[in-house]
Amino acid sequence: MTDITASTESRQVANRARPVTERPVHQYLSFILHGRRYALDGLCVREIIQYQRTTKVPMANRCVHGVINLRGAVVPVIDLGLRFNQAKTQIDRRTCIIIVEVAQPDAPQILGILVDAVSEVLEVAPTEMNPVPAFGNPIRSDFIHAMVHREDDFIILLTIENALAVAEIAALPDGNKALSA
Repeated sequence: MTDITASTESRQVANRARPVTERPVHQYLSFILHGRRYALDGLCVREIIQYQRTTKVPMANRCVHGVINLRGAVVPVIDLGLRFNQAKTQIDRRTCIIIVEVAQPDAPQILGILVDAVSEVLEVAPTEMNPVPAFGNPIRSDFIHAMVHREDDFIILLTIENALAVAEIAALPDGNKALSA
């Protein structure tokens, strides 16, 4: 018993003596949408579910794919492709819905986002983040937090609060035509 205690104490001393060289990293969930890689803050992701049929909502913004019943709660599902002024997301066997919690002025909102496929969880250090280019972005620049270069490709890190601003989506009857940042 004394040997175990001595061994534990020596490991604790050794751990305190090591310099802290780890960079703070943040986790992002990456996904594919229309052939591009995007990622969103892992802290806002509640779960990932297989695509399920949605119920259409009359007179809703065109990017609102419909609503689903998630364990008794009505959750709006946003077609991220349409929200980004791109083509409608095609449903296939890899299509899924990412359930996210989005900070809003009133209270957090639970939404689903329809994507082609989920890729992986990325660990990104602040030093890996590149600023948003002034032009040439596939989506509105206020939707983009930063860009990360991985495997000969750029991954767009989204600012989910801007991309899924509930008040803005609700105020647009025919999509995003009125918006251009």
